[in-house]
Amino acid sequence: MNTASKFTNWLVQNSTPFILAVPLLAVALLTGAINNLLITRIITVLFINLILVISLQMFMGNSGILSFVHVGFMGIGAYVSVLFSMTPEAKTATLPDLYPFLQPIHLPFLASLFIGAFVAMVLAAILTYPLMRLSDAAAVITLFALLVIINTVLVHYSILTNGPRTLFGVDNYTNLTNSTVFGLIAIFLAFLFKESPIGLKLRASRDDRYAAASIGVNIVQVRWVSFTLSAFVAGFAGGLWAHFITSFSPYAFYLTETFNILTMLVIGGTGGVSGAVIGTVVVTLVREALRGVENSINIAQVLPFTLVGFTEVFLSIALILILIYRPSGIMGGREVRWRQKVKSFEEPQEAEKAAGSSV
Repeated sequence: MNTASKFTNWLVQNSTPFILAVPLLAVALLTGAINNLLITRIITVLFINLILVISLQMFMGNSGILSFVHVGFMGIGAYVSVLFSMTPEAKTATLPDLYPFLQPIHLPFLASLFIGAFVAMVLAAILTYPLMRLSDAAAVITLFALLVIINTVLVHYSILTNGPRTLFGVDNYTNLTNSTVFGLIAIFLAFLFKESPIGLKLRASRDDRYAAASIGVNIVQVRWVSFTLSAFVAGFAGGLWAHFITSFSPYAFYLTETFNILTMLVIGGTGGVSGAVIGTVVVTLVREALRGVENSINIAQVLPFTLVGFTEVFLSIALILILIYRPSGIMGGREVRWRQKVKSFEEPQEAEKAAGSSV
């Protein structure tokens, strides 16, 4: 087999992230060419949400365990990254009681993102190892309880987070370009993880944990590694989001955002990276369209009352219908792939025999 054939076979087997990345890159380039502030904002948020949904898919899709806590690690990444990227003057104005050793620190944007993601990963590694022994309803309940704990700490740790009040003074570093780059990198990272030995073992434990354990799979370890890596990605998404919104409170990382991210993943399909990407795109477009309809109805005063929450109600109904009629999501757990046509060739002798017998 020559080099070209080997490359073609490799590309066919690993075509999923390329197929997903090309249209997203085209959308980003088109958005940049249009240069409309609203569209740019929507697409930038889409890529940030995509990173967060992919972080959830890396654990939830491969392990089969529903996780509510990833938005909490997003919040940790957001707060830690802004503590390192904010100027000392902004810290003095926003966080007057901040620890003295943190006051003069002012790092570049990219370094702050990685520090925030690393802290989220370390905390996830410390807090969740015992929880990885749990499965089914027990695991879901404990992970939800962990989200409550993280949110409570963020709300009351006023020295670092300004408490329940809005944290402001964050520089706007996140833009369409870097959010697109990191979003595409997240797609390739999630696909590589899925095809890695850890990803294969994790899915084996998802399908039948007793059979997986019987052939030597350390279920606790592979779940723990998957969770810590996904927490890193979630923390990175939180840092990007914080430097895009520039002012936020701990309540931004709680139930509402959890519902949004779960809706994107469940509607697209938890079983694959393609489902995470397609679910994010579909829900984002539908939500923005419904918001436009809701605003138009309210401005035109079509109804005798103000229409509030129409978007959330519609998405909730859509999520219920998906869970009833297609619980595996739009993609059904499958990945988009480049299907190579396979041609069958008969041996010359066999072909001659077949021709002779037909005469």
